[in-house]
Amino acid sequence: MYLGDSDHTLDSKGRLIIPSRFREALGEKIIITRSLDPCLCIYDMEAWSSFCARLAELPSNDVNQRKLVRFFLAGAAEVEVDKQGRVLIPQKLRDSFGITREVVLAGVGSRIELWSKDAYYCNSMDSDELNTIAKDMLNGGFLI
Repeated sequence: MYLGDSDHTLDSKGRLIIPSRFREALGEKIIITRSLDPCLCIYDMEAWSSFCARLAELPSNDVNQRKLVRFFLAGAAEVEVDKQGRVLIPQKLRDSFGITREVVLAGVGSRIELWSKDAYYCNSMDSDELNTIAKDMLNGGFLI
């Protein structure tokens, strides 16, 4: 399980040093894909397989479900972690969310989110918004 957030910097080639707390669990190959939020998602191979299995269960006769599957799978890249613990974030993926030099990695359970630093801190929630979301979830039966 990936937890916590931290600020990082991409080098001039678009490489990111994966923090040691994530590196072992990620393994030597990872998947990077687009997110519904303005960020990228990083998956280890096991979590990616699980995610793909859930996508495969969606009926392909629905146009919106096909679009969703296409969004995640066609936008994905398999990337190797080098000996120094770095990964090259593909330019196309960096461009899709304005990810340049200053980034934030956020561990969110089964995946790691890669945000531009500005977008991450602009998308943080205040107490009132969090309480509204918690109340809506409680009404749906989810207890915190």
